[in-house]
Amino acid sequence: MSSTPHPPHREPDAPRDLVGIGIGPFNLSLAALAHPLAELDTVFYEQRPRFDWHPGLLIDGARIQVPFLADLVTLADPASPWTFLNHLKARDRLFPFYFAERFHIQRAEYDAYCRWVADHLPGLHFRHQVDAVRWNPERDLFEVDFTQLDADGEAEALGRTHTRNIVLGIGSEPYVPEPLRPLVEAPAVPVVHAADYLAHRDRLLAAGHVTVIGSGQSGAEVFLDLLRARPVGREGLHWLGRTEAFAPMEYSKLGLEHFTPDYTRYFHALPEGVRDRLVTTQWQLHKGIDADTIAAIHDELYRRTLHGGWPDTALTPGVRVRTAGRLATAKVELHLEHAQQNTRSRLTTDAVVLATGYRERPLDRLLAGLDRYMRRDSHERPRVDDRFRLVLDPAVTGAIHIQNAERHTHGVGTPDLGLAAWRSATILNSLTGKETYPLPARTAFTTFGLETHEPQTPQTRQAAQVLTPLVEGR
Repeated sequence: MSSTPHPPHREPDAPRDLVGIGIGPFNLSLAALAHPLAELDTVFYEQRPRFDWHPGLLIDGARIQVPFLADLVTLADPASPWTFLNHLKARDRLFPFYFAERFHIQRAEYDAYCRWVADHLPGLHFRHQVDAVRWNPERDLFEVDFTQLDADGEAEALGRTHTRNIVLGIGSEPYVPEPLRPLVEAPAVPVVHAADYLAHRDRLLAAGHVTVIGSGQSGAEVFLDLLRARPVGREGLHWLGRTEAFAPMEYSKLGLEHFTPDYTRYFHALPEGVRDRLVTTQWQLHKGIDADTIAAIHDELYRRTLHGGWPDTALTPGVRVRTAGRLATAKVELHLEHAQQNTRSRLTTDAVVLATGYRERPLDRLLAGLDRYMRRDSHERPRVDDRFRLVLDPAVTGAIHIQNAERHTHGVGTPDLGLAAWRSATILNSLTGKETYPLPARTAFTTFGLETHEPQTPQTRQAAQVLTPLVEGR
């Protein structure tokens, strides 16, 4: 497809309006929606060589858990050239998609769509590692230092960009709980995080016995893929989970309204302590297993009983791994505890897949130069306002917006792809000071509190801020 109009000429040392750090789906959404805005001069940096969305989990047949309308732009601008449907049109796939009647597309297809956007969108710079961010009070600008990397990932050149605003979209990283970390230090035994599953799949299939740890969607998909690929009667699979059941994800229509802008605004307005309690209770909204995946696992297990006998598998919820370590040179031993029975046991296995989830990458290293300007809550987490901006000292006149690092202030929808376009549009409206992207005033049938928190327009927000007391943190 044809890219966009050529950007206006700019002086080499002229400050940018916005620098994006990280190019995952969320900053790619922001870049796509910023693309037609001639008044904004933007650039985005990413240290990886190209766009990659969870490459280790692009398992054949695995689907994303949001409808295709939750692409990078549609829920803010369905007329954008960067929609998923326009991607299909560019690939001559509209009619096949129409007849496929799929509301939820495969992960690999979503990844291909995002890569198509990244390949055609100007202003994206891969192999650029951002090293530091500082505020320059003399120029009223942020300084962004970066290292340009060569094809081998080695430093090639150093650079600096000045910008009025920043958006952080550095994503999350694989998480390994403390008791399981000794497993990673057992090089003779395949112990991999689910994020790297496909890169190690052949080695895992060759192992005599494989244990999958984690009762969420990734654990279920890995278990199903291994199950389908191993011979009947000699599956040698054990699936462990801490939750009391291999529970389905909450996917009722009203339950899904927790992933609306209405709920995000409601959650943000709650006291800090209430927000923290809520986050721990809402795991089934986003950490359960898709019902179709559960059904597929049961179908595959059932199929293996058709000629008598049971598959050589064990599915055990309600179990935590107390400790883990190497046994001899080619096995690992897991020390297990069952909470309800108050019993303990040991499990010896030849390989382990850690489907233990992800954690937000900490911002402190990248923003160390801004520490004295940042305002934090009672747990020393960055405070984030309703426009996804870090709350900074008033001396800092620029804004730092964040994406997918504000669960503690904005709730369960933070990492959800369905809110990407809305959040990006909210950020761009804030940067332009107008309703560049008109957003809906109401998005849910549920009224989440007795007091409503209607969205403000850029024109009324400044007046409202004068009247709004500071109610959290310091």
